[in-house]
Amino acid sequence: MGDPIGGRRLYLCTGDRPDLAAFLAACIRGGVDIVQLRDKQLEALPLLRRAEAAVTVCREAGVPFILNDRPDLALACGADGVHVGQDDVPPWVARQILGPDAIVGRSTHASSELLTAAREPVDYLSAGPVNPTPTKPGRPGTGLGYLVDAARHATLPWFVTGGVTPATVGAMIEAGARRFVVVRYLTESSDPEGAARSLRNGIDEAAAWETAP
Repeated sequence: MGDPIGGRRLYLCTGDRPDLAAFLAACIRGGVDIVQLRDKQLEALPLLRRAEAAVTVCREAGVPFILNDRPDLALACGADGVHVGQDDVPPWVARQILGPDAIVGRSTHASSELLTAAREPVDYLSAGPVNPTPTKPGRPGTGLGYLVDAARHATLPWFVTGGVTPATVGAMIEAGARRFVVVRYLTESSDPEGAARSLRNGIDEAAAWETAP
């Protein structure tokens, strides 16, 4: 499977919205380098159509596009891959549908899930949410301690989720994070390009400080 994630560090996860194409383009200009469409409300055909629109934007920008939960629709729309949670189809099913070259991501929320994912046919993990988030109602925050655990034990690239903002990335980087999933900081912004640039600059500056000799 290689390393399709490479040096990508700022991962936008968004639901559908009327300005989806323009919003994605703005976020990518600001520094987002991987995109996921996650919408639990749309039926299959409308979701497919919106995913196709997102694929067009991401492909033009050279940014991988990931569809949440639905490997069948990811195949149909030409997505680069799929992200599956603990209650979604197993990664091996997604891999069987999408093939060896697709990107398959996996959510983890506990050390046991982190260890299990290491034996699954996935390319990257998400770790969190560090802080409780309305995008995952009912799921408690893992705290920064889980990032320390992920940094020590994860054998795959991993992205931290839950409350990523310019104000929080420093502590997350100190705990071991190097890749970040952002949702509300961008989806609720009136200037998504500027917000993405601010967040990306904060990530790059904090990471440079943390790794400096």
